[in-house]
Amino acid sequence: MVTIHFVTVFPGIIHSCLNESMFRKALENGCVAFHVWDLRDFTSDRHRQVDDIPYGGGAGMVLKPEPFFRAFERIRETTGDSQLRVIFPSPQGRILNHRLACELATENVLVFFCGHYKGVDERVIEHLVSDEISIGDYILTGGELPALVIADSLIRHIPGVLHSYESAATDSFTDNLLEGPIYTRPQEFQGMTVPEVLLSGHHAQIETWRNEQRLKRTTQRRKDLINDNR
Repeated sequence: MVTIHFVTVFPGIIHSCLNESMFRKALENGCVAFHVWDLRDFTSDRHRQVDDIPYGGGAGMVLKPEPFFRAFERIRETTGDSQLRVIFPSPQGRILNHRLACELATENVLVFFCGHYKGVDERVIEHLVSDEISIGDYILTGGELPALVIADSLIRHIPGVLHSYESAATDSFTDNLLEGPIYTRPQEFQGMTVPEVLLSGHHAQIETWRNEQRLKRTTQRRKDLINDNR
């Protein structure tokens, strides 16, 4: 089982997703345990303030270090793990890809620190964060959605989450090739038909066709992946 902790100022964003789709299935199957921590619960003032103005001036508010350090200690006490792998979703981090998702899926405990506002005090990143991970070269309002994206990408590689593990094993990027076209019933729809080879029942020919289609699609849409595969 993988235990995933989310530390956030907006726990409702996380909870709303954990109750749906793959997250809920992973939880119900006993493959993953989720814990959502409200950063405000680790403040010490009556206003439960988690942010402050940046030193040196500038626009925006910065999340304070104290609540994160307290949350980290609480999670470490709860898990009994002194070497927590803490992930901070950030556009400055390494790009999330298939290999990284598979790597994260092998961890016993993962902690996501969700940033917000202008950012997080650098001392949190320097002393607590293990990995800064980016989901793309763009900016979102906070780290909650990227944290959920990263979590979704990794839990599908945990045995027992998907009904068929083969489904994950044949996804795009498993071997640097995109997934090819797929079809289902009806055989004909508005004059559009399913390729005859898929109806042939000849498994070797079907496999050959699928591999050809994967290579063709990758060449057309992501030629960079072909180069990486050489």
